[in-house]
Amino acid sequence: MDGSSGNLGGSIQASLGGRYATALFDLAEQARTIDTVEASLSKVRAALDQSDDFKALTTSPVVPREAAGRAVLATADELGVDPTTRSFLGVLAQNRRLAQLPAIIRAFRMLAAHHRGEVTADVTSAHPLTDDQIAELKQQLRQRVGREVSVDLSVDPALLGGLVVRVGSQMIDSSIRTRLNALASAMKG
Repeated sequence: MDGSSGNLGGSIQASLGGRYATALFDLAEQARTIDTVEASLSKVRAALDQSDDFKALTTSPVVPREAAGRAVLATADELGVDPTTRSFLGVLAQNRRLAQLPAIIRAFRMLAAHHRGEVTADVTSAHPLTDDQIAELKQQLRQRVGREVSVDLSVDPALLGGLVVRVGSQMIDSSIRTRLNALASAMKG
């Protein structure tokens, strides 16, 4: 990786998932396919979120390495991921690192956003957000931080409603769960 990532690259490389993400980012940067790989990783992330079978395949230590590799490559073909991402998933299966996929995807998105001069916001919602809601959220975050914002979305039904947004060290928690907990504490007090 070139020196453009500065401290971000060092902090990301501190974890195993970050090292894999950095290696994938370097390959994508050299091939000028960062956006394509990022889109493919988004498909993989969606598959992890939506398919219990795929998630179990990536996290189960009892699935033989070869079987995991074949299943992951078949899933990659079904998802229509790019060749770089497909090969990368095969390497992860061979190295028994498929369980690192969520961390790798998150780190890759951070590297890609930094490369584009964006800041990344981790957004957790109780329910999946619509495209219009995502666009509005990005607009509000852009106004708040003064830069383009890339969002990394996840769903946690335990929030009941609202959002939890993390941008760097800042956290905005507007979840109903947090409001109910605060109300319960106030009523006890």
